[in-house]
Amino acid sequence: MDFLIIIVLIILIVFIIFTLIHMYNNLVGLRNRVKNSYAQIEVQLKRRNDLIPNLVETVKGYAAHEKGVFEEVTKARTSVMNASSIEEASAANNQLTSALKTLFAVAENYPELKANSNFQQLQTELADTEDKIAYARQFYNDVVLKYNNACQQFPSSIIAKMFGFKEESFFQAPEAEREVPKVEF
Repeated sequence: MDFLIIIVLIILIVFIIFTLIHMYNNLVGLRNRVKNSYAQIEVQLKRRNDLIPNLVETVKGYAAHEKGVFEEVTKARTSVMNASSIEEASAANNQLTSALKTLFAVAENYPELKANSNFQQLQTELADTEDKIAYARQFYNDVVLKYNNACQQFPSSIIAKMFGFKEESFFQAPEAEREVPKVEF
């Protein structure tokens, strides 16, 4: 009888050890997915940043007196490139999106510019990149949710605290985009 109890205890200890290892490996995998999904956002932001100088130069040719808009876009682009955290990148990205909206609003006043094939191509590429950024942000936030849940839920929260797993921040949408418009019926 004592031998049976020892075997059951050994099996229970082995089961607990394997469960802890599985939880740890799951947290590592989720943390790495968060890093990877953020890297995908960075790839798309870099692609957008590479398109912006060409877009600004094209618009400058038609609207040279709109200097303030060009400076705002350039400043926002620099902020995105220099962001060192998710929060900074999110804020800088929102600033750049706003500046680009202003740039496109200026372009609306110049029919020759809107008809320019280079401008149209850049505008299409930028719109495509914006869609990819939105998708990458959504994917990132989904992965962060899973990771943060694993860090907070019992029993994996114990492993997370023991090994220093920290919750990640979500990529935030611009304030104007978070507002829900009122719909009247």
